[in-house]
Amino acid sequence: MRIVKLTNETKNNVLNDLLKRSPSSYGKYEGIVNDIIRNVRENKDAAIFEYTKNFDKCDLDADTILVTKEEVAEAYTKLDADFVETMKKSAANVRDFHEKQLRQSFFTTKPDGSILGQRITPLSRAGVYVPGGKAAYPSSVLMNVIPAKVAGVSEVVMTTPPGKDGKVNPGTLVAADIAGVDKIYKVGGAQAIAALAFGTESIPKVDKITGPGNIFVALAKKAVFGYVSIDSVAGPSEILVLADKDANPRYVAADMLSQAEHDELASAILITDSMELAQKVSEEVENFTEVLSRKEIIRKSLDNYGYILVAESMDDAIDAANDIASEHMEILTKDPFQTMTKVKNAGAIFLGEYSSEPLGDYFAGPNHILPTNGTAKFFSPLGVDDFIKKTSIICYSKEALERDHIDIERFATNEGLTAHANSVAVRFE
Repeated sequence: MRIVKLTNETKNNVLNDLLKRSPSSYGKYEGIVNDIIRNVRENKDAAIFEYTKNFDKCDLDADTILVTKEEVAEAYTKLDADFVETMKKSAANVRDFHEKQLRQSFFTTKPDGSILGQRITPLSRAGVYVPGGKAAYPSSVLMNVIPAKVAGVSEVVMTTPPGKDGKVNPGTLVAADIAGVDKIYKVGGAQAIAALAFGTESIPKVDKITGPGNIFVALAKKAVFGYVSIDSVAGPSEILVLADKDANPRYVAADMLSQAEHDELASAILITDSMELAQKVSEEVENFTEVLSRKEIIRKSLDNYGYILVAESMDDAIDAANDIASEHMEILTKDPFQTMTKVKNAGAIFLGEYSSEPLGDYFAGPNHILPTNGTAKFFSPLGVDDFIKKTSIICYSKEALERDHIDIERFATNEGLTAHANSVAVRFE
């Protein structure tokens, strides 16, 4: 791996390289995506069936687009029983963690009779997109669906592309069943996002769409935002490791490669104040890559978006990490908890040498759907809050309004909104 001295210039070069991976940088596909969305809005099921035939080489109709209970039962028979049990354990951990995020409505009363409060209600229907083929990840099904169910969403529908035989990945179906999905539709790509956003004869319109996908899915989610809510326009996976001289270079290298293998646009970065560690990690990366099954993808990822940055001090390293605001951040320092107190921006933080990133991907419980491309500066992991809405409650007595009406009328008049002022003044004529 390339080893670079950390300076403002090299840091900015890294940031610029990472931003090139953002879905917002692929405007050339927006026209195609908009045409697909327009077609689905106008022609509904007919457009869905046409795209599924063209893109997935699968003939569907209104009778076969919905996954049946029999198909779900068949999926269980195609999976190793131990793997099914592992998914159930993971689901229990994810559910337990997200139940702790639940909020309660509240009301406050004052002696003058005024009541102020916030009412929390779940969304009525959520849509989850799940990629198909080689990109089918049952873990993402659990991470998308369980927070919605914990939040109290009445109906969770899922869309995922079928194979040529009209079947859906069995791991996807079993994960969906364990997580509690209500309906599963065999449709993928931008056309699935359009169907969820606007509804068709077969697929109901949802209030929010979550889930990962390719560039067409990401751009479709971006295009329908406003008609529905979305989780984010996610970019490729990324990991940043903060490590000092005491870190184990084999662990660091292995953890960086765990993300580099996702795809050629994935990013793996080490920032350290030790040149000796940097060199050892580089050697371990080369050794591991030679024996890993996805080595071609790993090499392209590291060639384009892999860095080992050597800082003058750990404080400089932390400052750079905060600027990069990585999706996943591992802290492998002598006192990782102390280091963590200085970290402001990260999607998820993994502390210590036995908290490797895949722990968060699969099993620990916190959500693995995280902000990417520096958006950890202002976005959060997917959670229960993404599937609720808050309504403000205001109730004033005559006594309470009488105390404040002059101030309210003065504010409204100052803004030139005399009807606002009159709405209050008329009660005290």
